[in-house]
Amino acid sequence: MATTERQENPMYAIKAEIRDLQAETFTFPAQKTMYAGKRIAVGDGIYLFASENEGGPGLVARGVVTAAEPTPRLPGIERQTPRVSIAVRRTALVMRRLGRAELKPFADWDDGRPETELNFKFYRQATNKIVGLSDEAGAFLAQFF
Repeated sequence: MATTERQENPMYAIKAEIRDLQAETFTFPAQKTMYAGKRIAVGDGIYLFASENEGGPGLVARGVVTAAEPTPRLPGIERQTPRVSIAVRRTALVMRRLGRAELKPFADWDDGRPETELNFKFYRQATNKIVGLSDEAGAFLAQFF
C-alpha cells in the first residue's frame, strides 16, 4: 500500500489523560501523532487508553472520531511532530484490563504480535499520542469489548 493511501477501515488508538472514564464523548486538543496517527479522520474507529502516566488504567473505551483537525505548525521550528485535535463518541466500554503491565512482557520488537505492536507504539516512548494500528492490533483490541 502506498504511503498516501488510506486503509479501507483504518483503526487508531490514543493514549492520553482521560479524567472521566465513563464519558460518552471526549475531546483531545493538539495531540501528538506517530505511526500514521496524523491520518486520522472523521468516521475512523479509535481505541482510548487512559494514560498510566496520569493515573489511568490503560484501555478504557472504543469510539468513533466525530471531528479531526490538524494543528497548524509553529513558524520557525524546523522539526515538529504533527499534532491533531479530535473529538470522539464512545461506542463501548472495555470489559477487561489491558495496560502497560499486561503489554510489558511483549518486547521482542520483531515477533509480529499485536501485543508487541501496542507495547512498542505506546510504551517504548511513553509520551501520550495518537497512533495508527495494523489490522491485527485492531482485531486484538476488539477482543476486550
